[in-house]
Amino acid sequence: MRRREVLVLGAVALTWPHARSLAQPSAMPLLGVLNSGPERLRPDQFEGLHRGLREAGFVEGTNLAVAYRGAEGRYERLPALAADLARLPVSVIATAGGPVAALAAKAATSTIPIVFAAVSDPVQSGLVASLSRPGGNVTGNAGLTIDLEAKRLELLSELAPTARLMGALVNPNRPGVEVQEHEMFVAAKTAGRELTVLRAGGSDAIEWAFRVLAEMNVTALLVGVDAIFNDHRAQIIALAARYAMVAVYPWSEFVSGGGLVSYGPSLPDAYRLSGLYVGRILKGERPADLPVQQPTKFDLFINQRTARALDLTIPPTLLARADEVIE
Repeated sequence: MRRREVLVLGAVALTWPHARSLAQPSAMPLLGVLNSGPERLRPDQFEGLHRGLREAGFVEGTNLAVAYRGAEGRYERLPALAADLARLPVSVIATAGGPVAALAAKAATSTIPIVFAAVSDPVQSGLVASLSRPGGNVTGNAGLTIDLEAKRLELLSELAPTARLMGALVNPNRPGVEVQEHEMFVAAKTAGRELTVLRAGGSDAIEWAFRVLAEMNVTALLVGVDAIFNDHRAQIIALAARYAMVAVYPWSEFVSGGGLVSYGPSLPDAYRLSGLYVGRILKGERPADLPVQQPTKFDLFINQRTARALDLTIPPTLLARADEVIE
């Protein structure tokens, strides 16, 4: 082989790896998921988020990688977990489990887009400047769940018309818990009922709260909005049954699991909307240009099996208003 041919072949060999790398598709984007609860998300969160991602054209493991981080109910872990996702770095952070996870993500980065799901009042929480113009790197959808506490207490009054003293559970670690308690007390006063509110931030505290309520002869219970209660919903449903308490919950998953009555927006749909927004951001849109979405439909779910176990007759007017009745 002549020297000229050797030089040409050498040049091809040297440039080939570079040409091959240019022809390869770029690495798939990485989505960070930060949850105040379990790392892998509850089914309603996981299925809703991934449904929205699929609708936006993204499938985990195909054209999207996902890094999950969960605080397992220990909110003090959230800042470190959020910082870990920001260091990876991820393309977008989707938060789950209420405002506490979204606030931790916002504190960790001012540049990585953040999408929250089902946060009661994102403006008051300090996540966004306004619903229509969120500004900055944060957007998502509002749950308006705390705003519905008065409606849920009204339902509880219909279910337990003779109960003068009612109980309520809130999570002391929830941002804005004082506002939540205030809304409950105002609603109770409007309904002409007395209300005792107990703070429970974990499994042991939930068990304690039910014992205290039972000792006070409380038979009507309002379970406040918080991810910690949804993460422990099987325990709460079982305790309500043990102490024969008429209980109203914020989400239908409680009723599907054996709870009595729920009223509120759909959690799976909130996470679907979150997945859609993540997809739009991955395609190039800015969080600041995506208005915070609000639920337009609130569902009333009733479990008649649970009512019969409590020897409770659901008022016919309430059954007529229900979106779903589990027989």
